Amino acid sequence: MAHDNPYPARKRPVLVAAVAGLLALTASIVWAPPPAAAAAPSTPYLPKPTGPHRVGTTSLHLTDTSRPDPWVPAAKTRELMVSLWYPTAARAGRRAPYVTPKESELLLKGSGIKELENIPPEGLSRTRTNAFTDAEPSGRRRSLPLVVLSPGFTWPRSSLTGLAEDLASRGYVVAGIDHTYENFATTFPDGRVATCAACKNVNDDDFGQKVIRSRAIDIPFVLDQLTGPRPKWKGSPLINPARIAMAGQSIGGAAAPQTMLQDSRVRAGINMDGSMFLPIPKSGLARPFLLMGAPSGDSTWKRDWEQLTGWKRWLVVKGALHPSFTDYDMLLQQLGVNLGSGLKETRSVDITRKYVAAFFDLHLRGKPQPLLDKPSPRYPEVQFCLPSAKKC
Repeated sequence: MAHDNPYPARKRPVLVAAVAGLLALTASIVWAPPPAAAAAPSTPYLPKPTGPHRVGTTSLHLTDTSRPDPWVPAAKTRELMVSLWYPTAARAGRRAPYVTPKESELLLKGSGIKELENIPPEGLSRTRTNAFTDAEPSGRRRSLPLVVLSPGFTWPRSSLTGLAEDLASRGYVVAGIDHTYENFATTFPDGRVATCAACKNVNDDDFGQKVIRSRAIDIPFVLDQLTGPRPKWKGSPLINPARIAMAGQSIGGAAAPQTMLQDSRVRAGINMDGSMFLPIPKSGLARPFLLMGAPSGDSTWKRDWEQLTGWKRWLVVKGALHPSFTDYDMLLQQLGVNLGSGLKETRSVDITRKYVAAFFDLHLRGKPQPLLDKPSPRYPEVQFCLPSAKKC
């Protein structure tokens, strides 16, 4: 799968590693040849959520009639698919699919990674999730914070399912967005499958900036559809519109500052291993922000660090790779493909869940989080970066 390159000072790498294809602009790491693969289980799985609530999920098909699609101008409206995860009191139901067999096939084929050829085309669609499809949402009116998740380039909204399920189990509504034509497969309710039309533009000089600006329009539109006067989801009355935040991985994380600058409803943001193609302006961003990434470093984070003028942290996760902040590092290990990650079994998802939840609990719920104040012996992989002290 493709991602944004968090090392702009380096020469752009060629098509190498992760789950659904590294395009030249978006490759983040040059992978060493993977070690011998372990035996793959028949059913990959997402670990159980850690919160007290059971989790429901549903999908919305939203259409923005105010603008044409930025990647396919012949499409006069911008269509988006959004997955919602939320707390439910339901005790049973049908487990939600991770991806469809066709989506799995397109994701794996789009990767161009030889090691993934040993995975059956439908392999990712076998992933066992924890959320019940279309379960009744539960909670008091205006009691649930809302978190928007934006995935990496060419990666679908499902790539962040492990994180989304966990946040929902902790009492959040989570909206994962497929930014149409920016990933290898988005399936609409009528059966249409949109593929990566934007991929042909990746060598344009302003491509990363265009993606970020487009997402900074998509996300406020989705917020309008969830919290506006005529919401598109029956559970919308449960959302507290004064407690909204955003997290993204790769270029989805890079879109967080721009979205926050354009929409004051987004009170806090997280960038998980995404290069800041669009610099934060000198006027700065005063709302809470978390940078969380792999050890290799990112010159754009150093450039923009001083422009983050509110509460901020920069966390470096030892052993992490670019896909470690999604489900894919873990799932590929389960399927017998070793990308060289130092985070084994479910550790990548465990760490991401823990620190993301701590950030949102602090800034959307006002709950103190000592985990964010200093290194923890429970998570020795997580290091606190202090650019001013040259500790990164």
